[in-house]
Amino acid sequence: MNSKDQALDVWGDFACFTRPELKVERFSYPVITPSAARGIFDAIYCKRQEFRWQVTRVEILTPPSFIALRRNEVKGRASETAIRKWMRGTKEPEPLMADGLEEATGRTQRQTMALRDVRYRLHGEIRPWPQFEEHIQALEAQFRRRAAHGKCIYQPCFGCREFPAYFELVEVGASSAVTTPLDLDVGWMVYDVFDLSRPGDWSSKQAISLFNAKIESGVLHVPPYESDSVRKAVAPC
Repeated sequence: MNSKDQALDVWGDFACFTRPELKVERFSYPVITPSAARGIFDAIYCKRQEFRWQVTRVEILTPPSFIALRRNEVKGRASETAIRKWMRGTKEPEPLMADGLEEATGRTQRQTMALRDVRYRLHGEIRPWPQFEEHIQALEAQFRRRAAHGKCIYQPCFGCREFPAYFELVEVGASSAVTTPLDLDVGWMVYDVFDLSRPGDWSSKQAISLFNAKIESGVLHVPPYESDSVRKAVAPC
């Protein structure tokens, strides 16, 4: 299997890649996480029964700049069962009211330390499952056609849905990205929130993985998911 490097230039006004250790108040990592980068590739072209994306490198094109945002949020959330009933039309939608009388679903203010004016060059490879390895060229061609025409399954985002990400396909080797001169030991970073070793619907296979992230000369190198550099959750006995 010879996967070819696929590259995207992505940019946006705001981004938030939340550090999980900081609980309620969101505080962003200084750079996009591998899971958020994979999500952008997935938004353009995704067939989880046939392949997964492996992010290999993130080039930081603008220096990290933080901005403090205070937002009104709703404390409650709709259940998956209720949403499916709304979609089928078997139940009338019941919106969550920010100024509702119920304490569990009311309004709350939260602080977010987000990034602003972000721009990255993301590098990734298609990793087909064994039975689809012979289709890799067709899969790569389909991704490139979609990305070149700006097509996506849904709007990519930078960590939060309200922070849209815009993208452009880049010809690998055609031009070198000018990265920001940044060297930083980020420490333990979320690699992904799903088990990427198996095909199919990952919603029932959530498994947090971490890796020791280091930015060198404006580049974050991402190890393969199956490598020993990625610490994966151990299933309970």
